Amino acid sequence: MTLVWVTGNSGVGKSTVCGLLKDRGALAVDADWEGYSHWVGRTGGQVVTDPPYPVPAGWLDNFGWKIDRAAVEALAARARDSTAFLCGSAENEAEVRDLFDLVVCLVADFKTLRGRLKARTGNTFGQHPEELAAVFEENKGVESTYRRLGATIVDGRLPPAEVAAAVLAAASS
Repeated sequence: MTLVWVTGNSGVGKSTVCGLLKDRGALAVDADWEGYSHWVGRTGGQVVTDPPYPVPAGWLDNFGWKIDRAAVEALAARARDSTAFLCGSAENEAEVRDLFDLVVCLVADFKTLRGRLKARTGNTFGQHPEELAAVFEENKGVESTYRRLGATIVDGRLPPAEVAAAVLAAASS
């Protein structure tokens, strides 16, 4: 069994790649849309299903996007004899990183991220100035951080089919 974490900043193409992996017959799960990750209050731990839009000033200081370890463990168990791809990002990723056999990080420059986030239709995250600023701040060190962690780095600016092919190639090497 190989459990692959396909991660990267908001707008880098994780959900698109997840869809393409599914189209190719892979067991691929979008952590953001399939119940693995949620907005969680930093102090009380309350789960917020739908954050306000636009988010009020300071909202991101009070809530974090977190992945559920039990859900990742269940996916690992379900995929015992195959390769599974979990696509997403979460601020508490370090709490689940040990469950993955491989980490693939998609990266893109600020201009690409800005364009994709502003053009999004199915997800509004990154369209509000506070969210966009948070994405840009996170993007400053994402590639170097994941390189230090031994992740495979894939250029998310490439056409989506090429990105999906690179993710599949990394998982099979």
